[in-house]
Amino acid sequence: LFICGGAFDTIQDIIESRKGSATIGFGGKVMTKDEKLSSSPYKDVTAHDVVKFGLIPELVGRLPIIVSLDNLDNGALVRILNEPKNSLVKQYKKLFELDKTELEFTDDALKEIATKAIERNTGARGLRAIIEETMLDIMYEIPSRNDVLKVTVTGETVKNGAEPIITLKPSQEEAGE
Repeated sequence: LFICGGAFDTIQDIIESRKGSATIGFGGKVMTKDEKLSSSPYKDVTAHDVVKFGLIPELVGRLPIIVSLDNLDNGALVRILNEPKNSLVKQYKKLFELDKTELEFTDDALKEIATKAIERNTGARGLRAIIEETMLDIMYEIPSRNDVLKVTVTGETVKNGAEPIITLKPSQEEAGE
């Protein structure tokens, strides 16, 4: 089994020129890069296109099946954050458990993280970086505090850098009353 994957960024131009759908002249339809990508030009990729892109024919000959993938949407990125056994959300919750603190991401927060990844065009690989920059301050603050029961990351925390909601443990005086 031989798998070759990558981001063949300008191969859509090669596909369009082969299909004759290039926009030349006054009658050509001018489309933005996003419009071109939304029409899914990669579904028509052939081995010849990949060779023309720059891969050597000896390598391309060993690729019996060429498949294109669509970009991940918001829902898929949210599922990636939550569902896998070793998901990012579960990893961060475990880190906070080590400090005896509960961590919660609201649905809005997860959607905002996914939206930022789409805006940055980083896909699933960018999710960790977005969570890191959102959680950076609170991750340094929590270990030095022993009065925090729960931290709730909201959509505003991710989108605008607002402080997460911190729920404090009941004090000893309140517990005794």
